Amino acid sequence: MAQDINLIPPEKLGENAKIKLNVCDHEVDMYWKVAIEVLEVIEENNRKGEPTVMIVPYGPIGPYSRMAELVNKYRISLKNCVFMNMDEYIGPDGKYIDYNHPLSFRGGMDRTFYSKVDPELNVLPENRIFPDPEDTGKIMRTIEKYGKLDMVFGGVGINGHYAFNEPPEADENVTPEEFAQRETRVLKITRETRTINAFMNTGANIEAIPADCITVGMKECFMAKKVRMCMPRDWNAAALRKLLHGEKTALVPCTIFQDHPDAMIYAARVATACPVAEIRIYNK
Repeated sequence: MAQDINLIPPEKLGENAKIKLNVCDHEVDMYWKVAIEVLEVIEENNRKGEPTVMIVPYGPIGPYSRMAELVNKYRISLKNCVFMNMDEYIGPDGKYIDYNHPLSFRGGMDRTFYSKVDPELNVLPENRIFPDPEDTGKIMRTIEKYGKLDMVFGGVGINGHYAFNEPPEADENVTPEEFAQRETRVLKITRETRTINAFMNTGANIEAIPADCITVGMKECFMAKKVRMCMPRDWNAAALRKLLHGEKTALVPCTIFQDHPDAMIYAARVATACPVAEIRIYNK
């Protein structure tokens, strides 16, 4: 009889899994760990005189304040870094939502990170790159220009997505291998993603969350030497178990990283709890 992954005790999570698991006692501990690992990669490249090329998220934003503090305190230069953000919301006109919109990832990156880093240490403006709905090949060309992608890190969605790589509809019959080849593109955001984003950002006003986005593809993400996934919330619990112990499927996009040579999940302990496996209704 197959094991119910929802019943695996938290202390057994990650055993014999293809994706590594790093459990953090608290959400803030996870942000420090991610910030430190990102800066370790940058410092190693700086010592070798090489550029650092990364795909970075706007969410979770927790690592950015820690990164800015460490960069400024220890004088870590980001001048040789290329930061390509994962995604951005798109408006009804097919263009980015306004930079000053409170949900804009472009504006958010400046407010939460770039504006906090000392100018003499900061990422050069021309190396702060977003996927472009009018030039979807920009991210891949940048990776090819530098001949490498050192790292990608970002949060995992409630449905197991990465960036805005939403799972296909169940009747699309997309294999994991086919899904892994999807590149940067514009797409519709699923109802469950808009719902959880509304819960976190707009007082549960789903209509306030844009319906469309541009996202870096799974193909580009898989090219990174290191893939790091962040799961800081209690609502990550079900997806965490699917990533570690479920089948590889396009319906849970991050399970595709089971085939990656260096993929790891940073999870807050609250995300390791057993989700409800089944509900029994008793007739009385």
